[in-house]
Amino acid sequence: MKLTISFLLSALMSFFSCACQGEEIPTQDLPEIQNEQPGGDKPSAGNETPTNPVTEPFSIHYTETVPSEYFQPASEQGTVEVLWYDSKDYTSVSKSATRKPAYVYLPYGYDASKKYDVIYLLHGWTGVAQEYFLGRNGNGKTPLVHLFDNMIQRGLTRPFIAVSPTWDKDNQSKDWGESTREAAVFSQEYVNDLIPAVEMHYSTYLEKADEESILASRDHRAIGGFSLGSITTWYVFEQAFPYSSKYLPMSGDNWSQGMFGGASHPDETAKFLADLVNASPYKNDFYVWYAVGTRDVRIDQTHNQALAMGKLTNTFNSSNFSYHQKEGGQHDFNAVWEFIYNAFPFFYPPEQVPVKQTYTRTSKIADVMADPSFEGFGRLLFPVNTGYWSGSTLEDLRLTWYNYIDPDKTVEIVNTLKARADAGKTVFLDIYTEAEKAADPAKKNTGLFFFEGHKGAKTAICNAGGGFSYVGAMHDSFPHALELSKKGYNAFALIYRPGWETAMDDLAWTIALLVANADKLGIDMDGYSLWGGSAGARMAATLGSTAAAYGVPRAGTVVMQYTGHGDWTRNDPPTYACCGTSDGIASWQGMKSRLDAMTSAGIPTEFHSYQGLPHGFGLGTGTVAEGWIEDAVRFWETNTKNPHFDSQCLRAGL
Repeated sequence: MKLTISFLLSALMSFFSCACQGEEIPTQDLPEIQNEQPGGDKPSAGNETPTNPVTEPFSIHYTETVPSEYFQPASEQGTVEVLWYDSKDYTSVSKSATRKPAYVYLPYGYDASKKYDVIYLLHGWTGVAQEYFLGRNGNGKTPLVHLFDNMIQRGLTRPFIAVSPTWDKDNQSKDWGESTREAAVFSQEYVNDLIPAVEMHYSTYLEKADEESILASRDHRAIGGFSLGSITTWYVFEQAFPYSSKYLPMSGDNWSQGMFGGASHPDETAKFLADLVNASPYKNDFYVWYAVGTRDVRIDQTHNQALAMGKLTNTFNSSNFSYHQKEGGQHDFNAVWEFIYNAFPFFYPPEQVPVKQTYTRTSKIADVMADPSFEGFGRLLFPVNTGYWSGSTLEDLRLTWYNYIDPDKTVEIVNTLKARADAGKTVFLDIYTEAEKAADPAKKNTGLFFFEGHKGAKTAICNAGGGFSYVGAMHDSFPHALELSKKGYNAFALIYRPGWETAMDDLAWTIALLVANADKLGIDMDGYSLWGGSAGARMAATLGSTAAAYGVPRAGTVVMQYTGHGDWTRNDPPTYACCGTSDGIASWQGMKSRLDAMTSAGIPTEFHSYQGLPHGFGLGTGTVAEGWIEDAVRFWETNTKNPHFDSQCLRAGL
């Protein structure tokens, strides 16, 4: 599917003229839930602002506001029902029997022949089980149910089952002391009673009501909660870590070091949590999505603990932990809904489009270019400058100056793009209008191939080389973009006009377009990365150095392969580079010298040379360089948390 990006010129002008300062982000106030709290909370032991906050650098992700229409009834509506189950009073020695309700959201079209992931959501102090889905008095569907329906119907998430239980033994709100005692032992009920009752009754991934099966299905189970429900979530993390793989604590801390220990003893709390994770066989298989509002009375507990955890990067890093804030968010339902809107697409991304193996290694390149699925842009899959490539089939493709072209990757790329286009996904975007193309016919041979990742995920822009004579995307940018999209990132491969000045103009224009249309495309351009090989690496490095001159925001990271580019400035982004030692075009020593100088200036860098490799090895599949892209992604992820540049200045390009 092809899309033309369009936007108001005034939006671009407003963007280019922004100053390097914080923005006032408006908060959403929904009349029906404004200032209502999902269960109350006991006044904090400290102030409403962080108490002795941790000051070490850490990446804070700011949540996206829920569109108002998501709180309106969807045309495809799920159902809410109550499931009664047998449990015990785990606060008493006798463990007397109790019978408790759990309210269950089932997605539209719930089908018992299919399996569903499950998330358990815990209410705050003085709350009750039905509160999240039917309101405190059970009067009807809440905005959260409409939010679930719309997120599923609009394709933000795949269908899921949500469960709202209570830790109170009789679903009646208690005083602070009794509630905290019940919350502290809820993990026993969660594993022994609630999970088996819910997941054996509905169509889930739990096969049997025993510990082995609960552990085997942990990847399809999440638990989260708000306020005292967040504290309960941390109790579950502490006491029953192996039984769930995803955690969503909102506005609350872990009390292993005492009540409100996340505020008063953040480092000790973080170390305690890290130690229990590292002692578990599941230490590499979990995710914590931690959140709080910037005006929440519980920000001291949440914020201090999050930053302390963020310092322990050997245990908590971007692969398993993230910290999110709602600008202006308070201790109310508005914040909860927004956290869920932002977290669930990450936990439950839409099902991937099945990739049909339409093309094989022996498929003709001409047939691929003429495929109706690629109408209007099929010819741009391969270099339009035909003198720089050869071959009639996908396995025969050869590109000037390139080595180790992987025909299996070529086949995967064209099949993936075709499957996504046939499913109605946008896989190609025009960067110039028809009028602009008519005025400059060379612009007809430009565009962006979109390898979509998760909604709202970070963005990478990949630039192939070709000596500024052609664009070798099928080996030098498409494979990179595809692999990045598999990791959940939104990746673009630019087809630019060969020639130094035109290539740089196309790249800068593309960045401006993506920034202006980020919301439409569902991408995050803050801290974006620029990737390139050979001539494409020279483009990425130059734009990284001179973004302000081009009027665009500076990249968060530059990733470059095999180029002789030597210029740099003290304002260059963190830079990763790699090259082969037998490259006859780009000197690996020259690349290393450049990065060494940047390192001396305090710019984070990483360099790798690969023994015996020539120019243009791409992903390096089957060579000593294979897997380098994993190092580059890790470098990018690490440096999105690096304080080398103020994030507001990054957005402003200053």
